[in-house]
This record gives sequence, C-alpha cells and structure tokens, in this order.
Amino acid sequence: MDLVKAVQHYVDKMINEVPGMKALLLDTDTTPIVSLATTQSSLLTKECYLIDRVDNRNREKMRHLKCICFLRPTPESLRYLIDELREPAYGDYYIYFSNTLHKSDIERLAEIDEHEVVREVQEYFGDYLAINSDLYSLGMDPRDLFGESITSWNTDAFKQSVRGICSVLLSLKKKPVIRFENASPMAMQLAQEVQKNIQREGQLFDFRRPDTPPVLLILDRRNDPVTPLLTQWTYQAMVHDLIGIHHGRVDLSNVPDVRNELKEIVLSADQDPFFKKSMYLNLGDLGATIKQYVDEYQSKTKSNMNIESIADMKRFVEEYPEFRKLSGNVSKHVALVSELSRRVAQEHLLEISELEQGLACNENHNNDLSKIQKMLEDHNISDDAKVRLVLLYALRYERTPNNAIKSLLNMLDHVGVSEKKSALVASILMYAGFGQRQDDLFSNQTFLSRGRNVLKGLKGVENVYTQHTPQLGETLDMLINARLKESSYPFVGGQSPGIRERAQDIIVFIVGGATFEEARYVAQLNAGTPGVRVVLGGTTVHNSTSFMQQLDAVTQKGMSLSSAARRLGHQ
Repeated sequence: MDLVKAVQHYVDKMINEVPGMKALLLDTDTTPIVSLATTQSSLLTKECYLIDRVDNRNREKMRHLKCICFLRPTPESLRYLIDELREPAYGDYYIYFSNTLHKSDIERLAEIDEHEVVREVQEYFGDYLAINSDLYSLGMDPRDLFGESITSWNTDAFKQSVRGICSVLLSLKKKPVIRFENASPMAMQLAQEVQKNIQREGQLFDFRRPDTPPVLLILDRRNDPVTPLLTQWTYQAMVHDLIGIHHGRVDLSNVPDVRNELKEIVLSADQDPFFKKSMYLNLGDLGATIKQYVDEYQSKTKSNMNIESIADMKRFVEEYPEFRKLSGNVSKHVALVSELSRRVAQEHLLEISELEQGLACNENHNNDLSKIQKMLEDHNISDDAKVRLVLLYALRYERTPNNAIKSLLNMLDHVGVSEKKSALVASILMYAGFGQRQDDLFSNQTFLSRGRNVLKGLKGVENVYTQHTPQLGETLDMLINARLKESSYPFVGGQSPGIRERAQDIIVFIVGGATFEEARYVAQLNAGTPGVRVVLGGTTVHNSTSFMQQLDAVTQKGMSLSSAARRLGHQ
C-alpha cells in the first residue's frame, strides 16, 4: 500500500503510453497531484517538453505535439477542456480524468470533438495528494469544511471527500469493510456515502477478495483536538508547523540572509534520500545526522574549523562553495535546520513545548495555571502560542470545578491578544469539548504518556519533553488487535461482518484533517508491526495555524447560529 507509487504508476502510464513529443495539460487540482509524484526533469526524459495549465488560453499552437490532459472532472475543468477541443492547439489529445466521469460528460466531449483530435478518454484514480508513501491529503481549505452547522458538511467538501476516498481505494485496489466514529455525524454520513458509491461502482471495485478484508476507518478530528495544537519536534512535522509545507514545497524567502537558490525548496521523501532518512528524526538527532555529512567533507578538505553548533555548520557551508556543489541537497537541509533552530530560540519553543506537553499528558491544575499565567504575561511569547496554551488548558480542565478559563480569557484580553483569537477558546469547546468527543483524551495516561524521550545530540539544542502520543495510536492498537468496540466504531449499516482476525490493511481518513505527528506514528507502526499496513489521510494535513483557521470557521458558524437564534427569539 504505497500511495506515492500508486500515483506515480498512473503518471508514468499516461506519459509512456503516448509515444513521441508531447505536452501535458493539468488543472488547478491535478497540478499538485503530479508535482508530488514526479519531477519536471523526469518528464523531460520521456519527451514531455511542455507542461501547462488547461485554463491558460494564451498557449502557442503546436500541432506537431500530442497532448496529454490529466484533469479532475469538475464543471470548471470540463468547461476549459471543451474550449480547448473547440480550438485545438495540438495534434492529438489523450484525456485522463482523476476520477469517475458522468456518462453525459463523455457524450458532451464526443459532440464537441468536431476536429476529431481526441484519441482516448480514460479514468485514472489519482485524485489525492500522495505526500508520503503512507500519508495522503485531499488538500482542502480547513475553513471550507462545515455546512450549516459544525456537525454538517459543506456540500462541495463532502462530495470531494467521497470521491477522494474512493480514488484512494481504487488506486490501492481495495474494497474495504467500513467503520466510523459513532459520535460523529460527519463521519457517519461520509462512511454511508462511500459505501453507496462502492456498491454503485461495483465493477470498478471488483477486486480479488483477501482472507482478511481491508478496513476503511473514518474518524473525526474533534475526537483529538490536542495533537494539532502541540509544538512539533520531528523534522517533517516541525518544518510544517514553523514554516509550512505546501504541496511538497517550503517557502524560505522570508528567512534572513537565505541564498537565492534556497528561497523555495522541495521536500520529498521519494526524491530526496536524505529527507527520507531524516524526516522522523527529532531536531537534536537531525542536527547530529547533518553534522556527519559536514564532518565527512571536512576530513576531505583537511579543514580544522571547530563545528559544535548549527550556526557553525551554516558558516562552514557558506565558506566552502565546493561543498555546496558536491552536496547541494545537504546545504538545503543545513539551511532549513538552521532556520528551525533560529525559530526555536526566537519563539521560546522549548519552554512553551514543555508546558504544552504537561497539559496534554499530566494533570496538575495549580502548577499548570501559574505557568500559563506567567507565559501570558511574557512579551516574548507570540499571541498564537498564548492562545494555544489556553486552548489546551480549556480542553484539559473544562470539567474541573472552579477552573480558570474565564480569568485566562480576561488575561488574553489584558495582554492585547485580539478578540478574534481569544474567541477560539469558546470555539474549541463547542467543536471538540468533552461532550463532543467520543473517547476521553485525558483518561488513560498509559496511552498518552509513554515515558519521556528527550532531544539529544547537537550542542545548542536543549533537552525537551516529547511525551505525547496521538489518540489515533490507541484506536489503531485496538483495531489491529480486534478489540475496537463496535458500539463506538460501528460497521456501516450496523451489520458486523463477523471479522475477528487481526486487521491487516487499514486505510484511515480523518474528517477535519490529519497531522504529521500522526503520520509519524503510522510510519513507526508500519515499520514495527509485521503483516500490518496502514495508510493515513484526511481532508487536509494540519499544522497549528491551519487548525486554528478551522476553529475560526467554528467561531463564524457559532456566531451565525447565535444570531439566528436571537432573530428567532424576537419573532
């Protein structure tokens, strides 16, 4: 179950099946799907000399080229494709859609093809972003998730989730039994619709049945609102949390003194062996790993510069242009780790993270409260970090008599945090408070506090606690060992297929977004559990910023609901 290979297979098939010189036309949705699966230089080696967007109507006519179109079958993309076929810029067209196409759309394309340039129309189910081999995303804006209420779907988000999940299943050739989080109306609705879709498209899902059927497990972010709020300390998760990874790219243009060629870098485990080896290392071990590269080159140049810190490494790389030439990839990672290290110091993340971990994993009300109050008064701590601490406090101590949620909100106001940000505290309790969660995040310390690991290695990176394990860990553990309660995670239709064997192939989808911390957990599970294969995905891949945007959407829904209630009250 390798998601990257599944999408690469489709891309390679499209490109290889069309011989000769060709152009590739994509739309806004398929551009990131392809860019995560292949590189421009790889496409060039297969005689794909032009890559453009179907909505760009200013393209030069090159009738000697064949054209491959890879498009999501949306009304917008179909409209652009029809315009293209009315006035074809290329000789022959091979059209591939990333999901199922309605019969009426096929008929429309046939009618419009007056120039008889269409040679092929096919469905290739690569309708998702394959981020890691075991992590996928539907790339949705977290603000567009909800419909009329925070327990209902936005219609477009719902349709795309159904199509995206079915695409993942078809590309992996799986026809699963479906289980869902019982307390989530959104998870239940999605599970039922995916099941209907599988039944409707029976021929597409006619795969050989294994002895133990695969499981599609549909969860809801609201069951674990803690994980996306925590500061991250492993490489991939940390880059996303502090800088942001967008379709496999990282924007470093705002980093002080960054060289031009490093202003935008690509982070891909598939295309970058160093990143693949290092993506789950914590910052200390990561620094030590990069230091080994630098040491190896240093010995070659017989340089005696004393390298003890990330800052020393950065200076060394800048002073040796030959090293840059030999190890451009490593210099990219040195720049990135250097920036992460700078941000850790500048934003006081070690102190903040220790308090966050304490709130997530241990109950100590008076101590937690006094530490949070001290942090709120500290001018060096960012507003977002202050809000995150109060959010974690509110989740942890929501049911504690005489909790200080109200006084902490007053403090946020007093220290100048905007009302929009402090409103997220009420939103998180409305969205993911105790009454909204199926499993109690804070009841079982054996799962949430599995001993204290420390960051170690390079001088300049202090020890910090990383105790937290996502709620997903407990859920998967019970599923794999056939102990996941049917009352909490029922099968679609309420009919248990009587499976008692250990689950083997598990496809997880989180309504409201997955995180890189959960992806790391899944990768470790895959590496350490023979016979079990898990892939994880969600509507998006969150960092703390995008999760707070999702909470802001909750605030807007809450405000519109309360104003509607007020209007009804006046009638």
